[in-house]
Amino acid sequence: MVQDLKSIEGRLSAEGMRVALVVGRFNSLISERLLEGAVDCLVRHGASAEQLTVVRVPGSFEIPLVAQKVARQKDVDGVVCLGAVIRGGTPHFEYVAAEVSKGIATVSMETGKPVIFGVLTTDTIDQAIERAGTKAGNKGWDAAATVIEMIDLLRRIHG
Repeated sequence: MVQDLKSIEGRLSAEGMRVALVVGRFNSLISERLLEGAVDCLVRHGASAEQLTVVRVPGSFEIPLVAQKVARQKDVDGVVCLGAVIRGGTPHFEYVAAEVSKGIATVSMETGKPVIFGVLTTDTIDQAIERAGTKAGNKGWDAAATVIEMIDLLRRIHG
């Protein structure tokens, strides 16, 4: 029965896609590795360097506002948000992590464009390093693959 249903899925071809990458500079040791992974993914899947724009912001908290401004541009198909929020000894982590995730989701819903959450929220710097290209892969790569698939999926849905 399921095999008889119409199915729509996105493909992993970034050819012709215009993607903005909004990157927090705070914890740049991590965010730059995430950016490298994201760009590698996009280029390996057919994006050209001319169609990629990197926008750097002071920290993760500033990502949603800039992602919103960038996503509203007609020459942007999707946005990848990259950064790292690492737990410290104060409640600051909870506030920043919650607001960044809500903000990014809101931008996606408001603009109707894929705005992908590639912000690490970890307890330790070691966990962040693991997710930025060592043991646990590169979450920047994963976020870029997601934006490719979502841009293609939305194109298919809209015809």
